Formats: sequence, structure tokens, C-alpha cells
Amino acid sequence: MTMGLLASWTEITSGATAFFQDFKGWAIAEVLVEIFMIFFLLFFVSKVLRDNDATKLMVVYWAAIALGGVLHLIATDIMSKGIFFIYILFVSAVMLIMFSTEIKKIFWDTQKTKTKQATSERVVSGGTEIRTQADTERCIDGVIKAVQNMSKNKVGALLVLSKGNVPRAVLQSGTAIDAEISSQMIEGVFFPNSPLHDGSMIIKGYKIQAAGCFLPLTQKTTYPKEYGTRHRAAIGITEVSNVIAIVVSEETGVISVVKQGNVTRYADYDMLLDALKDYYWHELPMTDKKRNGGNK
Repeated sequence: MTMGLLASWTEITSGATAFFQDFKGWAIAEVLVEIFMIFFLLFFVSKVLRDNDATKLMVVYWAAIALGGVLHLIATDIMSKGIFFIYILFVSAVMLIMFSTEIKKIFWDTQKTKTKQATSERVVSGGTEIRTQADTERCIDGVIKAVQNMSKNKVGALLVLSKGNVPRAVLQSGTAIDAEISSQMIEGVFFPNSPLHDGSMIIKGYKIQAAGCFLPLTQKTTYPKEYGTRHRAAIGITEVSNVIAIVVSEETGVISVVKQGNVTRYADYDMLLDALKDYYWHELPMTDKKRNGGNK
């Protein structure tokens, strides 16, 4: 067993030595430029994935790069240095293609992005202030009242309960509001023909963070045909972020609660209350936590 481990370690070290020995005779400047380009590519791809809350894809990306590196060290006949560099470019290109729209925003709308990003960060920081139990209950009541009123009047709506983990591109696609939660404010945003009624509302903590935001649509085709754009957007955002989405159907007034891509339709007062208590878990008194059962 020990001899086998030593042999494997010898192969790895010899492969690493051979890798760096290949640099002999090259101009130092050329080597530095190539190393810089590779590290810049890895950094840029990682930044795009992080900014779009794709942490799982980032793990897959780095695991793939690490696997290629190990293959290069122990099996240079299969994964030569040139093939390894091409492999890095290919894996990086696949990841970047998946977020091509977000990358276009980075290069084509730089100034607008910086302005909205600064506003969004101000809004996020404003949601960390300490609040009382009465504030929590007021927010819960305001959301439930607005959702039920819109359901009764068949006003379409999509609310996302975020913990600051909504992709930055989603926030930048809407209008920053930074307003206290109230039923009047929520209903006013989704009032038919209002400027922001077609997009989604992002709620973070005790404030309405932004409205008129566009969410990624789910690519799954197994959902019922009656699910419209709002439902598909709610499913899509819960697939990429750990958030809770509440949908009011414009056609039927049916309320749906979406978590982790799973849709619960015909949500009544108790179901909405449970969803909001789950969201405001840390702000609830211990008695309410016990009623909801266990620790989150």
C-alpha cells in the first residue's frame, strides 16, 4: 500500500517537474503573459459565476479544472500541456456561454451597472438594521393582505423573498425602491398598467428592495401548461437561488408559493403565513418557532 502511494506521488511530482521544465528556453516575458492570461481567465469566469449566485457551477468549474490538472500531472501522454490549456479554454467557454447575457451587460452597460449596483448595495445594507417583533408581524401582515387583495381582484403579481442572495443581474434589471413594506406599496406597484407591474418585486428583510425585475425562466418542460410567465419565472429564480416566491395569477387569482422549484398552488392565509414565518424565522419569538417545529 505504502509503495503504491509513493509511486503515485513520484508520478505527480515528476509530472509537475516536467511541466515547469518545458518553460526552459522560453522568454520570461512570454511565460509571465501566458500565466497571467490563464489566471485572468479563471478569475473572470469565477467572478461571473459568483456575481450570478451560481456557486454550485463554480464548484463544478474548479473541480473540472483540478481534474484536468491531475490528469496532466499523472498522464501526460493523454493530457499534454497544450491539450491542458485547450481544456481550460473549453471549460471556461462553456461556463461563459451559459451567462452570455450577463457578460454583455458587464461590457455594454458599465456605467449604468455601477450606478445601480451602488444603489442595490445601499438597499442591501439598509436591510440589516435591528427590528422588533412588531415590525416582523407588520411586514408579514402587509404582504399577506396585499397578496390576498390582489388575488381577489385578479391582479397578477410576483414577489421574491430574498436574503440578499438574488443574482445581481436580476436587481440591476429593475428599479431600486428601498421602501418599507406595506400592503398599499405592494398593491400600488402591481396595479394594472403601472410602470413596474410586469416585473417581479424583490423583498429583502423589512424593505422592498426593487421592483420591475426580470427573472430567469425555468427551462424545464414538465410543468402544467397553465403555468404562465410569472410561474415559470418564480420557478426559475428558486432553482438558482435559495429564495421564496409568491405568485398571484392574473387569469384566475390563484395564489402559489414556490420553493426550490416546487409549486404549491391555492395557497390560503395559513400557507402564506407559514411561508413568511419561514422567511422571517430568525426574527420570530421562540414560541412561534416551536409552533413551526424544530430549527431551520
